Amino acid sequence: MFRFRPRHPLSTPPAEATGAAAAEAPLVEVSDLTVEFTGSRKASAVNGVSFSLPKGRVLGLLGESGSGKSVTLRALMRLLPPRRSRIGGRILVDGQDVLALDEKGLAHYRGGIASMIFQEPILAFDPVYTVGRQIAEAVRAHDAVDWATARARAIEMLEHVQIPQAARRYESYPHEISGGMRQRAMIALALSCRPKLLLADEPTTALDATVQIQILLLLRELQKEFGMSVIFVTHDIGVAVEVSDRLAVMYGGRIVEEGDLAAVVRNPRHPYTAGLLASTVTPGLRGRRLTTIPGAPPDLSDLPQGCAFAPRCAFASADCAAAVPPVRAFGQAGRLACFHPLESAVPGALGPGPIAVPTA
Repeated sequence: MFRFRPRHPLSTPPAEATGAAAAEAPLVEVSDLTVEFTGSRKASAVNGVSFSLPKGRVLGLLGESGSGKSVTLRALMRLLPPRRSRIGGRILVDGQDVLALDEKGLAHYRGGIASMIFQEPILAFDPVYTVGRQIAEAVRAHDAVDWATARARAIEMLEHVQIPQAARRYESYPHEISGGMRQRAMIALALSCRPKLLLADEPTTALDATVQIQILLLLRELQKEFGMSVIFVTHDIGVAVEVSDRLAVMYGGRIVEEGDLAAVVRNPRHPYTAGLLASTVTPGLRGRRLTTIPGAPPDLSDLPQGCAFAPRCAFASADCAAAVPPVRAFGQAGRLACFHPLESAVPGALGPGPIAVPTA
């Protein structure tokens, strides 16, 4: 298990920077987002999710598989099957109502304003076209340029993501290059039209540890260079610490805790967040058994009444089983959905406590 260094010192930003960020309208505003899959069994994959994201910032969505993270990203891109899903709420990106866009508006939005990096690039690329041609086609779809110009920009983007012999790799098919190189090519495709918002759906999960670090460092550099806003989905707290400015923890289709990265990691308030942190391998764990969260995530087609985490929570009470805890402001800039917020991690129930976050 490796540890990541944070992308910047985890401290409170200067007052003038905070004021400027507060005065600027957020790039992304999601209000009461719901996603329900229909069919023989209905499943409520996203249940009343709300958050905002300023320009140039990174929001990490953290949680176990099945918590609704990837579905949230696909809803933001309008990639869910319309005949088998219903999306409610409101999604504003760069002032546009995404749920109200027609096909022409969506064609401009996807790639021009928002782009997505998928978890499995081998499935995202068309196997019958070369990697470079698919990037060039994306450029031509958004910019009125000829093939020669589009090809030159595609090669430039492949070089930008540090793919060696970019002109040669332009002619490679997806199956002819390694997993790490495919992921870099996917990043090049996503950034080829300089989007304002990048959605990253666990882009390092299928990679080995060394390549994973390289991809994360590359994403961090590109985010800073292009000034993009990023929503990064992960189930790995180490990855979240590396890439995020702010962290939102999802469970059962809801955001149960949200706040600045340092505040959430160093002093988790929701028992689920504390459990995730306690079940992370740390240098001080040698010789001790790793603590786990009992049970399994809920079936989204049969969510329990009340708090979805209550059946797995050591602090649950009758209140938790009777009603869904409302999301309320907590601390200086955080939000929390819990009837029994923690003051600090409880070693007996949650393990050795949250991972240490370096300050430099």
